[in-house]
Amino acid sequence: MLNNEILTAHCPNSGSMMGLLNEGEYAWISESKNTERKLKYTLEILEHNKEKVGVNTHLTNRIVEEALINKKIKELEKFDQVKREVKFNDNTRFDFLVSNKNEQAFVEVKNVTLKRENDYAEFPDAPTTRGQKHLLELISAKEKEYQAYLIFLIQREDCNIFRISKDIDKKYYENFIQAKKKGVKFLCYSSKVTDKEIILNKKIEIKY
Repeated sequence: MLNNEILTAHCPNSGSMMGLLNEGEYAWISESKNTERKLKYTLEILEHNKEKVGVNTHLTNRIVEEALINKKIKELEKFDQVKREVKFNDNTRFDFLVSNKNEQAFVEVKNVTLKRENDYAEFPDAPTTRGQKHLLELISAKEKEYQAYLIFLIQREDCNIFRISKDIDKKYYENFIQAKKKGVKFLCYSSKVTDKEIILNKKIEIKY
């Protein structure tokens, strides 16, 4: 509701947004100047227990791209070239291909909003066959002698540990463990979320 008027906004998030859809909480929306759009507004942030949570998954890659270019992700700072949406095979594009003179790495990014327990962020918030497939494709990339990374980006500040929600998607957890054993590297970072911007914040421990 804006100025006592109920609005319909586009929601660029295909997950369940578990724990965030509570009546009476604040929401932040952006307004588009594009007259061709069906919906003028986009849902950007939801507030839960006074904590702002970014729910626009379209921003996730922009946040990570900015961090990659500005060498904010220590594990990937050796790469000086960053390309978006790079084709791996006929069925898969990865979010990024990063490279230097000697090495290439595919990087996939996942947006994280779920928090069910103090300090713990979790992914996924709903079963994701697409996410399951991406883990297998990262294994395939590793087998083809690319480096392979998956970055979990938490769009909130109130979590210090990350884990896979295996009770929500057991197959994703199984593929995650398989990928780790095959040499895929996993990173997790939180975001600083304000009503002005969302940027990379700090590295978060992954609990396996």
